[in-house]
Amino acid sequence: MEKKRRSRLDIRFMCNVAKVSRSGYYAYKKHFANRQAKDIDDATEFMYIKAAYEYKGYKKGAKQIKMRLDRDFGINMNLKKIRRLMRKFNLICPLRKANPIKAMIHASKSDKTYGNVIDRNFRQGAAKKTLLTDITYIQYGKGKRAYLSTVKDSSTQMILAWQLSTSLELKFVIDTVKLLLAMYSGELDMNVVLHSDQGCHYTSINYQTLLRENGIIQSMSRKGNCWDNAPQESFYAVLKTEVELFRINTYDGLAEDIIRFINYYNYDRPQWELHRKTPSEYDQYLSERSSSKLLLPMKLPELVLRI
Repeated sequence: MEKKRRSRLDIRFMCNVAKVSRSGYYAYKKHFANRQAKDIDDATEFMYIKAAYEYKGYKKGAKQIKMRLDRDFGINMNLKKIRRLMRKFNLICPLRKANPIKAMIHASKSDKTYGNVIDRNFRQGAAKKTLLTDITYIQYGKGKRAYLSTVKDSSTQMILAWQLSTSLELKFVIDTVKLLLAMYSGELDMNVVLHSDQGCHYTSINYQTLLRENGIIQSMSRKGNCWDNAPQESFYAVLKTEVELFRINTYDGLAEDIIRFINYYNYDRPQWELHRKTPSEYDQYLSERSSSKLLLPMKLPELVLRI
């Protein structure tokens, strides 16, 4: 009892010296205790955020972290909280840089171009029906450069074929399409469309002949309009943001890292716009939905009774 009395006297004395009320002191003490408890909770939850952020070694934003938390830990954390904890613990979300002007020669007036068949209708509700292709340059190591050609399914976001080259030769673009045909010829839609910009590779006779001979409908963006091929551009932005390309010193090392990232992107990286499925999962979902439609019994015409 004496000890408690002295404690109360000490508190009263300190409050008088500090010129604060005892009620104010106790309110502050309670707030401080609550703040400590909140900091402990935040630190615990941030451990899961950090684990999700570091998954497979690729950088991630808040949406990717949210989907990874749900998949790996069964944690449903809202985006506002994730962003708050990232700010609090100084976890930097990578920002995508604006695409620089491509170092590519555009088609001359004498080259044959095609109309925009897709017309930005990227979501067709069917896998391997509308495909996008493009080329991007990749800087790696100390001042080294390579070029990446890819084919992407606009409905599923899946990367179906790719080729890497040290030059902008036509062959590696042709090889990209040949790889697509070798891997998916039996799965492509009967009216499959392959969309590109009006770059010289896509207006070349060899490229256009290859598409025509394999029943692929060619589509092209309007000149100088990057939005007509936006999902393909988006993949390149993700690649350059999430992979630390400057750490790669050799061409072979670059190829290995690109293979690894494409596999991660296709099979292990859910996307918000795909109902939080990976491109592979969404491809399977669309394929199964298409198959179930084919299996539906044909509706018979109604009988008309004549009296």
